[in-house]
Amino acid sequence: GLNYLGNESLVHAQSIIATLAVQVVLLGLAEAYRVNGGPLGEGLDPLHPGGAFDPLGLADDPDTFAELKVKEIKNGRLAMFSCFGFFVQAIVTGKGPVQNLNDHLADPTVNNAWAYAQKFVPSA
Repeated sequence: GLNYLGNESLVHAQSIIATLAVQVVLLGLAEAYRVNGGPLGEGLDPLHPGGAFDPLGLADDPDTFAELKVKEIKNGRLAMFSCFGFFVQAIVTGKGPVQNLNDHLADPTVNNAWAYAQKFVPSA
């Protein structure tokens, strides 16, 4: 299995397709729950975040609030995509993200995406 934080039992995913499918299903269920009136989605615009948690009063100005909602959605999408990248990297290399980073910093010309991509090219 994959070795995250020195514990192989933390991650059982060995297939990129299975990992992607699980992410799509779980995130889709969470969003569907919010949009259909879950406890944190009551009275809100169903397409954007927002709500009672605003300790700094950032949502007081409607224009700023609209901009912050778009930024929140974009940051969430970027985070989901980067998480998928960690999964793919771990499946390809068999190591966790911290170990991959340490390997790359130790020898960037050998430990990079191009070096691993060449291993999957069919030889003549």
